[in-house]
Amino acid sequence: MSKKRLKRRKLKENLFNKRRLIILNEDTFEETFSLKLTLMNVFVVATLGAIIITFVTTFIIAFTPLREFIPGYSSSKLKKDAMELALKSDSLTRALKKNEAYIQSIQKVLTGELEYAKFNKDSILSAADEVPSQADLAASKQELELREQVAKEEKKALSKKSKKE
Repeated sequence: MSKKRLKRRKLKENLFNKRRLIILNEDTFEETFSLKLTLMNVFVVATLGAIIITFVTTFIIAFTPLREFIPGYSSSKLKKDAMELALKSDSLTRALKKNEAYIQSIQKVLTGELEYAKFNKDSILSAADEVPSQADLAASKQELELREQVAKEEKKALSKKSKKE
């Protein structure tokens, strides 16, 4: 037989040979516990134990508040608070713009740049509420040319790929 085969046979014998684990009382040398094992049994039990510990740890981290301590995860309360603060700051910004427009109009009346009769609080506040204009989303000439160039290159690449196959 070849050396490789002998090594395999020896490894197989070592994995499946029965061994005995004995726990003795040190003072009386009385056998407390005895167990027959093979190296394969020990390997299987250790592997299953590692897999179970991994799953339990993953479950604990994924489904408990413990995940908040891992960098990259944020708590749901933190997300909710951030959303509320963003909404409040947005409404405060709008209110500030209205107040500034109103104060500027009053200053114009007081300095005499605007007559009191033309001063209307509602029109000033509605001017401050103007919705920002939407950006022009139409493609520019350069963008259209770039799109055509990319489409041509993709067609060339596909035709070369189909020729190779």
